Amino acid sequence: MTGYDVVVVGLGGMGSAAAYHLARRGARVLGLEQFGIAHDQGSSHGKTRVIRQAYYEGPDYVPLLLRAYELWHALEREAGTPLLRTTGALYVGVPEVPHIVGAELSARTHRIPYEVLSAEEIRARYPVLRPRPGTVGLYEFKAGILVPEQCVATHVDLARRHGAELRTSEPVVSWTANRDGVTVRTSRGSYNGGCLVVTAGPWTTQVLHGLALPIRVERVVLYWFEPRGHRDELARLPIYGWDVADVHAYGFPYVEGQGVKVAFHQVFQEVTTPETIRREVGEDEKARMHEFLAGFIPDAAGALLGTATCMYSNTPDSHFIIDRHPAFERVVFAGGFSGHGFKFCPVVGEVLADLALRGETGLPIKLFALNRFGRYGSSPRVM
Repeated sequence: MTGYDVVVVGLGGMGSAAAYHLARRGARVLGLEQFGIAHDQGSSHGKTRVIRQAYYEGPDYVPLLLRAYELWHALEREAGTPLLRTTGALYVGVPEVPHIVGAELSARTHRIPYEVLSAEEIRARYPVLRPRPGTVGLYEFKAGILVPEQCVATHVDLARRHGAELRTSEPVVSWTANRDGVTVRTSRGSYNGGCLVVTAGPWTTQVLHGLALPIRVERVVLYWFEPRGHRDELARLPIYGWDVADVHAYGFPYVEGQGVKVAFHQVFQEVTTPETIRREVGEDEKARMHEFLAGFIPDAAGALLGTATCMYSNTPDSHFIIDRHPAFERVVFAGGFSGHGFKFCPVVGEVLADLALRGETGLPIKLFALNRFGRYGSSPRVM
């Protein structure tokens, strides 16, 4: 058995970032991935991901977001690869909808530039949009798009350049931990490490099966449509989210060769597992999204180009879990990202490297402590 400072289980968005930050600090890193790099079986795929700063999920996220922006840009410089495209973001709904109220609270709290537009002003600025009467739009300037597969591949490539040993097609079978370290057993062998980092996405509850984490895995469908017209105007759109009654959807500008990508958020989802997820998309699901899209961006609702499924790992309060295992101080993990975690990948990787190598972090992660659910032990030390 070969010894490592840290073994990372799962090399998707969070695990690839953790491996990179650990290796960059000189740690001997082993990363284990049951599939390939940037695979499409979990939660870190789909060609585009939103990144934003006026965070409607709460102002406590914003310092981590600002750090994430710094780290994404640093990663771009180190790799010589563009990863983040700034487009701005527009959230549309009635003034009291949580997505607008929350975004404005975060923007005001952290002095993030934004503006509020009436329905008439939205249509004047973006003629392809059809906001309902009485709705408003909150626009933030620095939001944009990440390319998830490229982000994962870049973290993996640079982790390897910094000396990490990363193995694919090698699922973890079991692990043990004691005060001296950890042992991880896979389909191919056993490995010793000083610390275990678990970033297994929808498989987190299985890898940490004795912990009974409050995480529910749900199926999500992504849709790509070919516009009926006005492609140039659709390409100039910001990323956008819009609310109708209790239904929230989001989407992206038109991208040549991909079309317009849209999806529902936290609605029309079904509980699943990674092994039983329904990958086929029903005609009723396609029709529902087509109708919903046609009500907001009629020109975008053309032929359906394709669909994909992914998984949300939802916590009861939709906040992340980033913590140390309450029974094993040499095991740290991150999960339950509830459909809004990818943008945080580099800063979560930095936090996990802190916890694995130092046992504490200076970044604000108290919101993500496992013991907020009441039946778990202590949380990591936060300086």
